[in-house]
Amino acid sequence: MPFIRDPAFLCPLFFLLFCLFHSTIAVKHENFKTCDQSGFCKRNRAFADDATVSGSSWTSPYHLDSASISLNAGRLHGTILKDIAQGQQPVRLPLSVSFLESGVVRVVVDEEKRQKGEIELRHQSQARKERYNEASNWVIVGGLDLNKDVHGTIGKEVTIVPYGPNKKFKAIIRHSPFAVDFERDGNTHVKLNGKGFLNMEHWRAKVEKEIKEGEEESTDVAEDESTWWDEQFGGNTDSKPRGPESVGLDITFPGYEHVFGIPGHASSLSLKETRGGSGSYDQPYRMYNSDVFEYEMDSPMTLYGSIPFMQAHKKDSTVGVFWLNAAETWVDIVKAKLSANPLSLGIGAKTDTETHWFSESGLLDIFVFLGPTPKDIIRSYSDLTGYTTLPQQFATAYHQCRWNYVTDEDVKDVDRKFDKNKIPYDVIWLDIEYTDGKKYFTWDSHNFPDPIGMQKHLDKHERKLVAIIDPHIKNEGGYSVVDELKSKSLAVKNKDNNIYEGWCWPGSSHWIDCFNPAAIKWWTSLFAYSSFPGTTPSTFIWNDMNEPSVFNGPETTMPKDNLHHGNWEHRDVHNVNGLTFVNATYVALLNRDPKSPRRPFVLTRSFFAGSQRMGAMWTGDNQADWSHLAASIPMILSNNIAGFPFAGADIGGFFGNPSKELLTRWFQAGVFYPFMRGHAHIDTRRREPYLAGEPYTTIITQALRLRYQLLPAWYTAFHEASVSGSPIVRPHYYVHPGDESAFAIDDQLYVGSTGLLAKPVVTEGAEAVDIYLPAGETYFDYFDYTTYLGAGKAVTVSAPLGKIPLLMRAGHIIPRRDRPRRSSGLMRWDPFTLVVVVGSDGEAEGTLYIDDGETFEYENGAFIHRKFIFSSLSSSFTLKSTPMSPTTSKASTAYHKKMENVRIEKIILINAPKTWEGKQKVGIHEDGRTERSVELRYEKEAGGRAAWAVIRDPGIGVGRGWRVEF
Repeated sequence: MPFIRDPAFLCPLFFLLFCLFHSTIAVKHENFKTCDQSGFCKRNRAFADDATVSGSSWTSPYHLDSASISLNAGRLHGTILKDIAQGQQPVRLPLSVSFLESGVVRVVVDEEKRQKGEIELRHQSQARKERYNEASNWVIVGGLDLNKDVHGTIGKEVTIVPYGPNKKFKAIIRHSPFAVDFERDGNTHVKLNGKGFLNMEHWRAKVEKEIKEGEEESTDVAEDESTWWDEQFGGNTDSKPRGPESVGLDITFPGYEHVFGIPGHASSLSLKETRGGSGSYDQPYRMYNSDVFEYEMDSPMTLYGSIPFMQAHKKDSTVGVFWLNAAETWVDIVKAKLSANPLSLGIGAKTDTETHWFSESGLLDIFVFLGPTPKDIIRSYSDLTGYTTLPQQFATAYHQCRWNYVTDEDVKDVDRKFDKNKIPYDVIWLDIEYTDGKKYFTWDSHNFPDPIGMQKHLDKHERKLVAIIDPHIKNEGGYSVVDELKSKSLAVKNKDNNIYEGWCWPGSSHWIDCFNPAAIKWWTSLFAYSSFPGTTPSTFIWNDMNEPSVFNGPETTMPKDNLHHGNWEHRDVHNVNGLTFVNATYVALLNRDPKSPRRPFVLTRSFFAGSQRMGAMWTGDNQADWSHLAASIPMILSNNIAGFPFAGADIGGFFGNPSKELLTRWFQAGVFYPFMRGHAHIDTRRREPYLAGEPYTTIITQALRLRYQLLPAWYTAFHEASVSGSPIVRPHYYVHPGDESAFAIDDQLYVGSTGLLAKPVVTEGAEAVDIYLPAGETYFDYFDYTTYLGAGKAVTVSAPLGKIPLLMRAGHIIPRRDRPRRSSGLMRWDPFTLVVVVGSDGEAEGTLYIDDGETFEYENGAFIHRKFIFSSLSSSFTLKSTPMSPTTSKASTAYHKKMENVRIEKIILINAPKTWEGKQKVGIHEDGRTERSVELRYEKEAGGRAAWAVIRDPGIGVGRGWRVEF
């Protein structure tokens, strides 16, 4: 959330300039580094260029000492020797290769001198001497069990280790130069250092070079020391007390044309080339979490969060790598087309995707995944970094936000108008203006005199409140929070080990250091109801500005030579910083009600691998522009396949005023964001749905009601993500991994495992969209059952303003609730509808997951998880409900009893068999009840619309076992 015109800020000159910068409608590129302005990026690119230009004469200076290799209990140890200047001892780099039970391999390279502390720091710095080795403490939560049954052959030139399921995987470790090939079923799928770009900048003492009269300083880029010892940007000097320490490596995916992942960027789902090629970028993809307001489209520029997890995909095969490094990181991508026959004119050519990764500091720590399916990759990654949190039910519904609702009466008025216009919503949000002078954990007593009364008003319809709390703490005398932060020494320090002062919304500020366990404990205490009066169990938290954003800092963030807990430099931990803050808030909410804990809800802007365990994210400060609406789909898909599926974008665009058409289309698209929130800048016009006017208000209301109707499907998808890591919304390649011509599609998406396929309208004035359908598959329009036959190409679907392009894939069963309510909480006891989309083979399947939507009782078995199966045998058809996760726990019994009167009130069958024409009754068999029959209504196929049938009020319990016989 960017800037506000606050008189308290008008004194400092730099803030005036900051305000001017924010008043434009374009990103200020000069505030952020390019690769050439980032010393280690420029050096690693130059290193790669030298290797490439040298061709076959290039020899990587890294060699694995054969005598040092040992393999025991699933882990290989050795020492890589880096050749340096003639006559000097090689640099020793300890290597470990771990073969995990999951079939994942972890490769870690450290530096012995730094590891042992045998280096000298400049400027009398108190920073740690080691390479940062604690990223895994924040990111990895499981999946590290070693496969102790792994054995290999250690030779003089190569070590070969079969591993994985049935030993179908193989690691071929070449000693000189050091490189690793990963094979599956006899084919190489991932290569490390195949191009010889491995570059681990070892410690060396600074030598002051004398340039004699008449001599010129060396201009050799590879040996350019100008950014080794200090670096200037934007008026700030980075002291770099440890000197150059970057790590770089090339990772090649032979035969793979498409790579996905490494969010967040405003770019396509299938990542583009960065060093030549059609439509390529001229900069690497950058990962350096930053407050980039008004970001531009189609760019590899860094944004608010980063997940260094990449997947490569080709027909029926997916592999991946996870680069575990929390420092600034860049990734170059080159797609090399190879043809076995130079006369083939490209026919039968193979594409290798060659990637080059480099980080400013830390270990070389890589996880390699060999799949072979997208589901395998994401599950293995989630085993390591954690599964997405299962949120409370309300969090999956619609959130209403703006900067700012100005008083508690304003909040209540907005709430009343949603009700008056019969528009559902679940959460209203407060931005920074609710505080007393931007002091967190306080209320503006003039504008919010009765926050408890405000929340009691919201409670009437089971609605919630979310309030913003950022990591910067106002530096003002008499403010107890900052006084304690200082006295307890819990703030981030500057390079001189004094409390760091920067500028953010409150003016002079300090930043809590959530790497410190004591800081987390203290932060937790601040959320107690006695410490934060005015909050209730229905108050949840929004963590913004946690990159961290520092208005007067280099690249609008902290200096890299700041010091965190344990004396780690900020450069080492920058990208994981936001995660630590959200973790502290999550822990605080978790401990707020120790006797009756509720699932926390926290929204974060900054994120890293592992952030999915703590809440939701959004794509930051977008614009009210059609291009930003279009970009939101691939951006959210990218997060979903990278293990953080609870993702969304500001509906309507944060900056600017959307046209009524754009606002309407954005709500229709937002229905398919896992995190659905409308948000707007303080300088924009009010845009609550009831203000749009007709026909827009009615159309937006219909879109929101569709979201609420499908909440059972959404909640089931969230549950699936929480136990398997699977995306909540899924791109085409994930659902159809063999459909080679459509892997790059990123403007349509599937909702979980439901078979729902949406193609939001993202262009002005559109009356139709083209939806790609794979060959041999049948889809039906969600609203009128129009039939579409897939032929491996796009079909045109009508999409006037009042119509959402939404199809149902044959062979699926979709759960929903059809009774319109004001909030999701009021739907708790509502009956369900099942939509059975019968496949051409007469089959269909689907699942439904339900729990209380609030507590952690589901962990004790308090849930209903059913699988619905529609099947045919000859001319006989059956629909049955079976338990997915049967349990007989006390909590399960109690929950089933509580839900015993919740029933399925309707079953709709699309593509119903013609043989049902004239059928009027079906038989119902339900556990614990007598057999009975109910009415069936059948409608024939007509006008391109499928035949369908409906069973009204079959009277079957949602948690019971039952069977319908047709």
